[in-house]
Amino acid sequence: MSDGSATAAPTARRPGERTLAALGLGAPAPDPRDASPHAFPGGGRWRTEIPSCEGPEALAAVLEESARLDVPVHRISQGSGVWMLTDAEIAEMVAATRERDVELCLFTGPRGTWDTGGSVRSDSGGAGLRARGHDAVAGCVEDAVRATESGVQCLLVADEGVLWTLHRARAAGLLPADTTLKVSALIGPVNPASYAVYERLGADSVNVPSDLTLDHLTEIRRVSAAPMDLYIEAPDDLGGCVRMYEAAELIRRGAPLYLKFGLSKAPGIYPYGRHLREAALSTARERVRRGRLVLDLLDRHGAGGDMAPLGSRTPGVLTRFDTPS
Repeated sequence: MSDGSATAAPTARRPGERTLAALGLGAPAPDPRDASPHAFPGGGRWRTEIPSCEGPEALAAVLEESARLDVPVHRISQGSGVWMLTDAEIAEMVAATRERDVELCLFTGPRGTWDTGGSVRSDSGGAGLRARGHDAVAGCVEDAVRATESGVQCLLVADEGVLWTLHRARAAGLLPADTTLKVSALIGPVNPASYAVYERLGADSVNVPSDLTLDHLTEIRRVSAAPMDLYIEAPDDLGGCVRMYEAAELIRRGAPLYLKFGLSKAPGIYPYGRHLREAALSTARERVRRGRLVLDLLDRHGAGGDMAPLGSRTPGVLTRFDTPS
């Protein structure tokens, strides 16, 4: 459980509340029992993340736009994978994020959707992004070692076995002890039991699908304090949900919560290369603008004052399965 778990959930104004109440259309008062009792260590109930930042040029665009629009950023993540970046590109991204005290999260690569398996292209979707076979797990581990040796402190994972392997490596000192492990939205849990399993396998933040209901978030928070990642606006391949007006209630129910500023109606850019440069740069800037829109809504509804301090990245004390010696 995080050491900020005693923080009380703030009371925010609901959208349209005064006008609707005057017309006799007011909603029932929020049930205080639904509120998450948890917070990030050091205080604060939410952090921000800009996803799909695929290289140094897109990263520079995000940092420039976040300064211009005054959008605080705790984490910037990439989706194509460590293996799609050169050593020089990784070093440039590490230096740029360190200068701004932003956590950089890179995806561990190979994944089932890109290899030779045909089942992922069937109607059932097969095993999705999960690592198929020993060699795919080995590639993810190779990515993790290479990234952390270059100064990357957060790794994005899309396979339970890879997550457990990297957590064991971290516990054994084979990866830096302060490495954080983040579960991808593409394997995100949809119930409290599976969410708790990901926490115990080593996850420091868990991306849940954006179509989970508010009640689902409350159910998860009754069993786990592990930070949650949620697209406030999801890419189309993750459902395309746009939940900006729910941001304050999502925080109240789901804290500690990373607000992910994604983008619907945008082209897919994984795996990224320079042939997708214009799309990557324009969507990077627009994700930051979407973040500004969400932050403006939070401020208008009286929920903008409970952000975790910039530069904070630790998840707090979490529950783990015992690792074999």
